[in-house]
Amino acid sequence: MNLMDSHLMKYSSEGVKSMVEWLKERGYPVGPKRVRRMFRLMGHQTIYRKKNLTKGALKQFIKPYLLRGLEINRANQVWCTDITYIPMRKGFMYMTAFIDVYSRKIVGWGISNTMTKKWCLDVLKQAIATYGKPEIINSDQGSQYTSSAWIHYLQEQDINISMDGKGRATDNTWIERFWKTLKYNHIYLNPSNDGLELYQGIQEYIQYYHHKKHQGIKTSPEKAFLDSRNKIAA
Repeated sequence: MNLMDSHLMKYSSEGVKSMVEWLKERGYPVGPKRVRRMFRLMGHQTIYRKKNLTKGALKQFIKPYLLRGLEINRANQVWCTDITYIPMRKGFMYMTAFIDVYSRKIVGWGISNTMTKKWCLDVLKQAIATYGKPEIINSDQGSQYTSSAWIHYLQEQDINISMDGKGRATDNTWIERFWKTLKYNHIYLNPSNDGLELYQGIQEYIQYYHHKKHQGIKTSPEKAFLDSRNKIAA
């Protein structure tokens, strides 16, 4: 799965058939069934959806993409979120994060050995308690974000809900770029032995990332976030 994860960082829309062929070319004769199982374990949810959701339920909880053409000019205007697979020396865990699009600051994150709806919601609530609530939250159409608990909480908080188009990872490009940065600059270079070591390593890397100049905004995420918050408060 580690090899697949590295490949998906570059080609996030890769499907089962193309992944099977790619692995076979590298000496891994796996079939579609095994690739589907590994995709599910990795949380490759742009390809897979829970089968127990009816079409009616999906239609009820899937929301339109609100960011196309939107001018993002302040902190806490838009947050994006996602879940990714994190490889370790033995086994793996999952990570979820919320990124403030204007500043690129990671306003909330967590790791877990399961991708539960409650876990994602708990990380969101902690982020809001720390930094205040955003105007919009964008996610993919994964089961965590199309659950009644997620939708109802955001509605209660008067947060506008935005979702990527099905299979369109580019709609959530900000968090996808952070995953790539985190994995290539830290995770793949420093495989952790256990969950505690993984948590501490990610925490240290995010602190470094927050205070490093970001090419997309020409300053550091921490400075961009604080400057915007101070300007709004003035």
